[in-house]
Amino acid sequence: MPADSRLPVSGQDAVHRHLRRLLDRHSRAPFRKPCAEHSRYAFADSFERYQRLAGGSRLILDSGCGVGESSIALARRFPDHYVIGIDQSAVRLARARRGTAGWPENLDLVRADLVDYWRLLRDAGGQLDRHYLLYPNPWPKIRHVGRRWHGHAVFPTVLALAGALECRSNWPIYIAEFSLAVELLSGHAATCEAYVPLAPMTPFERKYLAAGHPLWRCRVDLR
Repeated sequence: MPADSRLPVSGQDAVHRHLRRLLDRHSRAPFRKPCAEHSRYAFADSFERYQRLAGGSRLILDSGCGVGESSIALARRFPDHYVIGIDQSAVRLARARRGTAGWPENLDLVRADLVDYWRLLRDAGGQLDRHYLLYPNPWPKIRHVGRRWHGHAVFPTVLALAGALECRSNWPIYIAEFSLAVELLSGHAATCEAYVPLAPMTPFERKYLAAGHPLWRCRVDLR
């Protein structure tokens, strides 16, 4: 773990015992599962819009954006960037579009499988300026470590997309593992910290703050 980590000791000690072995395997064996046809279509459509509407604008990816609250906030915060929010749920994305007045012109919400979208973006030569993974499913059971993003075979692709990468969670173990995976696979130092946002970016963040849960984040600059 990085020296400046402020995660509780219990979080550092609880890093999954098989995580290093998984990361070593993923670094030596690229993920080759074919991308689904609907993923190829969704990516091609959204990437064409990005190139046509944004030209050379720097790209922000909001992965697993849910109802798009965080994507909207990012688009307003970075008006000189183009923001793509991705989620696999059509219902959640439809809620975002219905409930927002003054839709940002630099924002696109896309229904797609993240594993496919990340690989297709890498294959197209896409590079990110910023990348957000806000409150991903933690898959807390021990046997599910390979389903956590940092334990998944696609994680080297996530790092290859570069950008200032930020992951947030209310589970310190997830952030401890995420940071370890970033450092082992990329060689970049990651910062782990407890934090309190000035304004919640997602419904989960709002719920956790209201319940008094400590929040944690990992940040690393891969640019």
